[in-house]
Amino acid sequence: MEVILHLQQIINEYILQLESRHQQEDLEQEEQQHRQNISCYLSNRGIDISALYQSNFQDFIAYQGDKYHEDKNTLGFINLGLSENKLCIDLLTERLSQSDMNYIDGDLLQYPDWRGHAFLREEVAQFLTYYCKAPDLLDPENVVFLNSSLSVFLTLTMVLCDPGDAFLIPTSFYSGFTLTSRLYSKVELIHVHLQSKITEVDTQPFQLIVDKLEKALLEAKFKGKKVRGLVLFNPNNSLGNIDTLDSLKEYLEFAKRHNLHVIIDETYMLSEFRASIPFHSVLNMKSLPDYNRTHVIWGTSKSLGISGFRFGTLYTHNKEVVSAVGAFGFLHSITGITQHKLCRLLQDREWIDNVYLPTNRSRMQVAHRYITNKLKTMKVRLLSHGSGLYIWVNLKEYLDPCTFEEEQLLYRRFLDNKLLLAPGKAYMCKEPGWFRLTFTDKPFHLKVAMQRFSEALTTKKQNWIEKQLEDALVESVSSPSTRRSSSSSSSSSSPSSSLSFSSSSFVNVDTSHF
Repeated sequence: MEVILHLQQIINEYILQLESRHQQEDLEQEEQQHRQNISCYLSNRGIDISALYQSNFQDFIAYQGDKYHEDKNTLGFINLGLSENKLCIDLLTERLSQSDMNYIDGDLLQYPDWRGHAFLREEVAQFLTYYCKAPDLLDPENVVFLNSSLSVFLTLTMVLCDPGDAFLIPTSFYSGFTLTSRLYSKVELIHVHLQSKITEVDTQPFQLIVDKLEKALLEAKFKGKKVRGLVLFNPNNSLGNIDTLDSLKEYLEFAKRHNLHVIIDETYMLSEFRASIPFHSVLNMKSLPDYNRTHVIWGTSKSLGISGFRFGTLYTHNKEVVSAVGAFGFLHSITGITQHKLCRLLQDREWIDNVYLPTNRSRMQVAHRYITNKLKTMKVRLLSHGSGLYIWVNLKEYLDPCTFEEEQLLYRRFLDNKLLLAPGKAYMCKEPGWFRLTFTDKPFHLKVAMQRFSEALTTKKQNWIEKQLEDALVESVSSPSTRRSSSSSSSSSSPSSSLSFSSSSFVNVDTSHF
């Protein structure tokens, strides 16, 4: 009897632990609590902005205040959820420290053309002509740049849409697009959900085909939505896959048939390291189905690993769009000194082609190989297409049941181990269990990060097995047939035998789930 009571106590304690774990507030609860705390001073709009910021960036804020350092802070956070390339900081620091970067001119200290200084617009046009392999020299008058690629996207939605209008956008995609469209332009992003399952139609995981776009557009119109355009990513963030030239043409033809704008984000175009499909920019096409409705975004944060420079550029043939987006430079422009440094960097093709790109590609290959080998050793399934700074990791087997609530709990378990990953729900993935893992970090950071990753999954697995065992024990103890059997046999059993448990008393525990 004492053994049973002791086991019951263990079970009760475990149930309490589970209950406390499930008491974590979801995003809506956090936003509501935040609203209650600050509503005395802010407008409703201010409350929404603050709440959205807190719910989206609270973990990043925690990371910023407690970063891992191999000597100074070994218990700090390692962030493999942020898409940032830290592999060539040494090369960039050296190049940006050279004397040609330190030029100061009076014009750089004054207000510029809001579209950007002419010298940088000319260099951006030449740079994109060269690396996008454009058939003709691109026109600097079609270039506008702001303080990030996301700012360019935001301003495009502002000038192409009225509040309440919509854009089609395939999943998964960077969550910042949702945040900006919700906070500022009030444009709805209608998700075109893609699936991981291979079918007769989908020959690869998360494949976008025109039929899915047609279906999504038809459903949106049936609901009374005014769809103004389509958003594409090439290479994709977070899958890392590259669209073929034929696929790009099909998407653009679809948009032309329905008079839709196309915003195509090519921010990751120089992030290939082992791609099976070569990257083709839209600007590489000899002719576009609709010149005035095709708008290309590019930036230096991912391609050149300088996210701190805050630079994003738009290239479009539509002069009205150039003028309207350029007006936002009044609020989102880049300092003249930064523009000079960027111009000098983009001009140095010899350094980019012979030093930065080959070194970056080599280091990406090494880091990618290390991470994928670790994941394969742990029997973790993954998708990687040889482009981008990340791997799309499938952790569905660690969710029971396979829900977004369980995905959030697993995400929190990684946080408990001082490791940040990006959960699929943040990227509007329809299937729970996917995580984006960035591999472009320092080698030692990756080593520690994968140790923490493994520990989190091991603990998750152990807890799951323990729960199954304890559930089986509860079922065994509470089963009427078991109690009757124990009662009828107690008179003929020795005292010691009453303390033993037969394996047949327990429900089989399936550990193959992991």
